[in-house]
Amino acid sequence: MQTDYLQEIELAKKAAIEVLIHNSHGPFQGLPRTAGWGYPEPYTRDLMFSILGIAVSGNQKLLESIRKVLETLAKNQTEHGHIPSLVHDKDDRGSSDTTPLFLLGVGIYRKVTGELDFLKSAVEKSLTWMEYQSPSDRFLVAQQPTSDWRDEQWVTGYGLFVNTLVYSYLRIFDQHERADKVRQEMSRFTITEGTIHRHVHEGLVVKYKPYYAFWSYKIHSSERFDLLGNSLAILSGLASPTRADEMISWIEEECEGMRKRGELAVDLPPNFFPFIKPEEPDWLPRYRSFNNPGEYHNGGIWPFICGFYVAALVAAKRYTLAREKLVALTLCIKTPHFENVSYGFNEWIKAQDGNPMGQDWQTWSAALYLYAAKCVEEKSTPFFNEMRTK
Repeated sequence: MQTDYLQEIELAKKAAIEVLIHNSHGPFQGLPRTAGWGYPEPYTRDLMFSILGIAVSGNQKLLESIRKVLETLAKNQTEHGHIPSLVHDKDDRGSSDTTPLFLLGVGIYRKVTGELDFLKSAVEKSLTWMEYQSPSDRFLVAQQPTSDWRDEQWVTGYGLFVNTLVYSYLRIFDQHERADKVRQEMSRFTITEGTIHRHVHEGLVVKYKPYYAFWSYKIHSSERFDLLGNSLAILSGLASPTRADEMISWIEEECEGMRKRGELAVDLPPNFFPFIKPEEPDWLPRYRSFNNPGEYHNGGIWPFICGFYVAALVAAKRYTLAREKLVALTLCIKTPHFENVSYGFNEWIKAQDGNPMGQDWQTWSAALYLYAAKCVEEKSTPFFNEMRTK
């Protein structure tokens, strides 16, 4: 990596810490804010993702802030073990990803601090809650549309992203037998014949493609590509080394094609592709206001997800490509949208022109940048290394 880029990365890391320190105390019970100015609320999923960057930062103030988040979530957990969408609001319920993210977050925090029984009762309740989220009473969990981080995109039934979280927290809590069952179920093909037969269960493997399906439920599925879910599949070891390597090559080839067609302006993959277009069956009328092609959840470039992709490249031992993508991410997080700051750490970036959109100083954008940089520096993926050896 060239010296000037190394300097850029060091400056960006310092800026990321500044963002996280700034955001570590907000107006709601002193809990961290989701973004520097636009999102003062403590959104659970954003803060749970941020644990990865905070954990590798070594910053004690940030660790203390995230401990407070985890303890508050445990206090506001429902009777049955569900974790709310807002850390401070026990009545803001219904998210499919907050409970598995809480479990993964507690697992990571325990490894950092050595407190092996931290929030033991809350963890046990959440593990039980998650076991009841399977309509088939098996191992894959299902969800309602717009109930995960994609609040403007439909995921129906067994979503890839949520189930990679399930697999990851099972590994981090040494529940290896159940994790193996999740992997086994995910490794089945999606059902495409139009008829579901007795005792035939849907999976998330796409025929003739190296990646996992976006979601699958009975005879229905989406074979569009989900960067976050597939990156987590590589990181956690759900994807075999061979599948991971083939998937990465496929992603890079598809991105090159998008750049040639004018659909992609930067050297980073969109969070989702091919984009859903107005003339296609998956298009919903609301997308015209919030989710146009190449924007937001419909193919926007999300820095926090690109951080996961960089980490997945390291997990797959594609070290040179990981360094290249970290440099590209460093360039992307510099430009702000609203505020007069040196580093925007923006929410998302429009695919076709590379312009930053959404809020500046996003907590998870800064945190996952730190995590990605640590992975590239050490050629290692903290907290996921052990999962891939099980």
